[in-house]
Amino acid sequence: MTLTQQGVVLRPQGPVEPLDRRVLGVAAVGVGGFALAAIYQLSGSLQLGVPCLLHATTGLNCPFCGATRMAAALLRGDLDAAWHFNPVVLVFGPLIGVAVGYQLLAWALERVRLVKLPRLRPNPRALDWSIKALAVLLVVYGVARNLN
Repeated sequence: MTLTQQGVVLRPQGPVEPLDRRVLGVAAVGVGGFALAAIYQLSGSLQLGVPCLLHATTGLNCPFCGATRMAAALLRGDLDAAWHFNPVVLVFGPLIGVAVGYQLLAWALERVRLVKLPRLRPNPRALDWSIKALAVLLVVYGVARNLN
């Protein structure tokens, strides 16, 4: 990802570039995931969560199984347990979260006419390959975690 060639502009004028809907979608999934983790953590012995359909029907773990427990462990500050529940989401979740958070912050600051920050502009081809590589990684991880 690259930043635009423009620098930081204080008190920007003119139209505000709209936020990419994909950024809002990923942000909603992240916030929803942590909300579910908070409910899971606060439910105590009930351990309310969203069951995995693959695990419920086949007994196999999908690449995202354990993500709610991982986020709940992060909320309690237990990094070791978080790693145990789902290391792939633990590594890639924060990286994606920082990129999405920056995009939201840059858009919001420009929207309130405070400051215009350079936006991330992913190369479409690089973004396509990154998504494919992440999908392959998740499939390989999903298969590998069911081998033992």
